[in-house]
Amino acid sequence: MKKNLKYIILALVALVFLGTFVALWKNSRPKEIKYEQLEATVRDIHKTSVMTGKIIPRNEVNIKPQISGIISELYKEAGQMVTEGEVIAKVKVIPEMSSLSSAQSRVRLADINLKQAQTNYDREKALYDKQLVSAEEFEQVRQNLQQAKEEKNAAVETLEVVRDGVSRSNAKSSSTLVRSTITGLILDIPVKVGNSVILSNTFNDGTTIATVANMNDLIFDGFIDETEVGRVKEGFPMTITVGAIDDLKFDAVMEFISPKAQEKNGTNEFEIKAAVIVPDSVTVRSGYSANAEIRLEGVDSVVSIPESALEFQGDSTFVYLVKGDKKYEKTLVTTGLSDGINIEIKSGLKEGDKVRGNQIIEKK
Repeated sequence: MKKNLKYIILALVALVFLGTFVALWKNSRPKEIKYEQLEATVRDIHKTSVMTGKIIPRNEVNIKPQISGIISELYKEAGQMVTEGEVIAKVKVIPEMSSLSSAQSRVRLADINLKQAQTNYDREKALYDKQLVSAEEFEQVRQNLQQAKEEKNAAVETLEVVRDGVSRSNAKSSSTLVRSTITGLILDIPVKVGNSVILSNTFNDGTTIATVANMNDLIFDGFIDETEVGRVKEGFPMTITVGAIDDLKFDAVMEFISPKAQEKNGTNEFEIKAAVIVPDSVTVRSGYSANAEIRLEGVDSVVSIPESALEFQGDSTFVYLVKGDKKYEKTLVTTGLSDGINIEIKSGLKEGDKVRGNQIIEKK
């Protein structure tokens, strides 16, 4: 029994040594190198530039009040349509005390002058009726009465404007009513009822009551690098992709290239604008981030291969043409335009030829 156990142990040891030897022998043999095979195909190659920017309305207007005061009513909300001249808000005037006092004093003085003019007129008319005064003298007194009445009306209107921001005679064109200056969509109303607002003047821009824009006329506003700006010009077609809208692309036409560069992230870039064509069925919101792709140059229906198949030696470019199973022939080629992935082959290959690509690395 012991003798048999001894043989079994020796056999196991021999198997271990044999297995180790076989494994080391296999690992010591050179591994077969495999390569991808890439086929030369006919395709269009376009070199493009991608610019980042945003979609904005061409005509966006900030609506500001004509007088200072407090918002008493808001008639519209963001997202609503508004027509030119339509009222958006109403401003309650908070009069300046010195101006109010001056206007009140003017009304009182005008009232005194009117009463005196009326007395003079009544007395002069009685004398005129008795033919005791001339027509010229009576006409002068009547004219003074009319002037006193006009002065009283003007003083009252001034008081109403100072106190209320509007007079009875110009109620329809009241400066307390904030009206839209264009027809469009209300993008934002940054004020609330009770907020103080001021009119635009030399010292400040005034308070924005609402922002209104024509959303039927949109543009792409972005920047292009100085190394590519010389290749584009107004009228070039572009393709706009909006990140917030999946699987949709819009056509656009470049219509403006800034003559002056701006420094952005350490490089010089030029602002560009392009008119965007948006279908009626698609809703695009102001400020959407977007990418614009513009074709700088291109060739159509040319033989091409992936650029990774090329090898370079001095000023020459080569590929390894597949000639059979694991057989390759080094072939000189002339290249053309590249889009960064595929490259045009002007000579050296024809459609359907296969070339050696990258080495295939087998996973362990």
